[in-house]
Amino acid sequence: MNKFEVVPELRFSGFNKAWTKKRLKEIGTFLGGGTPSKTNPDFWTGLIPWVSSSDITDDSIHQIKVTRFITEDAIAKSATKLVPENTILLVSRVGVGKLAVTTKTLCTSQDFANFTPSEDDVYFLAYYLKSKSTEFLKFNQGMAIQGFTKDDISNFVLYIPQDLDEQQKVADCLSSIDDLITKNTQKLEALKLHKKGLIQKLFPVEGNSVPECRISGSEGYWIEKELKDITSSIFDGTHQTPKYTEDGVPFFSVENIVSNKDNKFISIDDHSLATVKNKPELDDIIITRIGKIGFTKVVDWDYDFSIYVTLAVIKNDKRFNSKYLHSYMQSERFQNELQRRSLLNAVPCKINMDELRKSKVMLPLDIGEQNRIADCLSSLDDTIESQSKKIKVLKKYKKGLMQKLFPEMEGDIA
Repeated sequence: MNKFEVVPELRFSGFNKAWTKKRLKEIGTFLGGGTPSKTNPDFWTGLIPWVSSSDITDDSIHQIKVTRFITEDAIAKSATKLVPENTILLVSRVGVGKLAVTTKTLCTSQDFANFTPSEDDVYFLAYYLKSKSTEFLKFNQGMAIQGFTKDDISNFVLYIPQDLDEQQKVADCLSSIDDLITKNTQKLEALKLHKKGLIQKLFPVEGNSVPECRISGSEGYWIEKELKDITSSIFDGTHQTPKYTEDGVPFFSVENIVSNKDNKFISIDDHSLATVKNKPELDDIIITRIGKIGFTKVVDWDYDFSIYVTLAVIKNDKRFNSKYLHSYMQSERFQNELQRRSLLNAVPCKINMDELRKSKVMLPLDIGEQNRIADCLSSLDDTIESQSKKIKVLKKYKKGLMQKLFPEMEGDIA
């Protein structure tokens, strides 16, 4: 093969022809979209699916969430158009890089540059474009809403297999991985739903002093206590705005608890200024109190770190099992308690430290029952964490595979 011919790093057996250079405008047609007037409710009572960029996900080219439908009159009196099946819905504004393949006729908002291939496999092209989606960001223009136009990407360069069978094999390979990711994601959601239901049964609902279900060996009533009465200390983090560094002392804020995002770091000097008088330690509970209120995490790492004012710490105490209290705080009863005590009209919403300290929790009189509940839910948490890691590995594998199944070349954008 000529050394100047462009081919991917990884190919299926039986295919050895060079891939052909094409521009998008040479292999298909573009169609835009629009939004019928929201002031005319009659436009939104039809049977024709209409989607916006928020209905497309980053995770799969196969998923489109259709919740709105319009009439033929809405199409006639707006800029939206009927997009045929087997079209790639390319998000061109408000979420650039997202795309999906539609298997049925529908309409889209103006935030799309919809592309219908003439002959090539639509899923092959969709995966190919997804693998190059970061290139679309180079087109970003506009002050308020950045994005690209049809004219911007019509000269986008791709290298296409001459054999349609090779296109379909690539598409089938990646679709099978997407199916696996979807099934594992559904399993993860089922586990989370099971845990949510279990929490509602293992902790007393409002108005009750015992839960619906008791673990074997548990009996007796539960007691209601204010947080401040079961721990030696409840404190928040530093009110100083942190200056982040590339390394140093880990610094936690809301996103570390809510989304398990990677740590940010501050310098040792800033840490000495930020350190609260009672430092968070092993088995303490961290709780979010500003913005997304009521998310918790048990400190299960043994290293020094600092926290921002958006978080508070409930010191570990012999009167409660930390993992039990962490799980109880996910119950509807405690979340309602926090909402009642929060400043919901504040921006962002928050709960003051005094109100947090007065928040009420339910505890079994027997610490052994706390331990059994904690063990039960911790085991389920471990299963959920394992499932989450499996999905991350699959997504990483898919990303690496896409890099090898599509050729790397200079000057994708003409």
